[in-house]
Amino acid sequence: MASTKLLIDDVSMKFATPAGVFHALDHIDLAVLRGSFVSLIGPSGCGKSTIFNIVAGLQEPSEGRVLIDGVDSTSTIGRVGYMLQKDLLLPWRTLTDNIILGMEIQGVKRAEARARALPLLRRYGLAGFENAYPRALSGGMRQRAALLRTLLFDTDVVLLDEPFGALDAQTRLRMQEWLLQLWEDFGKTVVFVTHDVEEAIFLSDEVYVMGARPGRIIATIAVALPRPRLRACAATPDFMALKERCLDLLHSQAPPDIEDAA
Repeated sequence: MASTKLLIDDVSMKFATPAGVFHALDHIDLAVLRGSFVSLIGPSGCGKSTIFNIVAGLQEPSEGRVLIDGVDSTSTIGRVGYMLQKDLLLPWRTLTDNIILGMEIQGVKRAEARARALPLLRRYGLAGFENAYPRALSGGMRQRAALLRTLLFDTDVVLLDEPFGALDAQTRLRMQEWLLQLWEDFGKTVVFVTHDVEEAIFLSDEVYVMGARPGRIIATIAVALPRPRLRACAATPDFMALKERCLDLLHSQAPPDIEDAA
């Protein structure tokens, strides 16, 4: 039986503002099994990115703790890989040198880091662009480079915050399939934030639905679709039923229309 890799234990977050205390997260409990792929969905402003910042050690929660492999990692930086929606590639570094940046930060010599990275560029569709600069790359290629850089940071837990949000629809579908291949090959534990319900279901073992602020988990939905996932599964009754359930939950958190509030 798989063990718990990441545990978010009773985490709440409050911020002091000129208008008073802002309650961002309310008693979040979330257990992610080793090697699994889970997604967070919810209305804008519900605290998904705040959860990521807390797990990454960038913010200290007002209450609760974060455990990785059973060890309290609250406010500890460097225990997880973290990729934002923007690729944040350095324009003065080639694609290869961008991908090895995390390894260099960890003290790996550049020659060794390059030797580890180059076979992956060939395997994951970036061959021929090893010495290209970010300005010469398409949006999809830039995201591939950023994902490889995050995975090569050599942490077991990877946080992906809407990495495909800025891509066109066709590129986004290709990137989802590419990401699943990468996840299967690397065996990482992935926590994924998206606003796209179909994307969450297609990628995940579990989908956590968050309610409006203060952010809280209102449902955990197991995705019992077979792997490897084929695009055709999105047209199956099981997939459509999961999508309808997620949308119903999200709709229940939407603010009332003006006419309804009158």
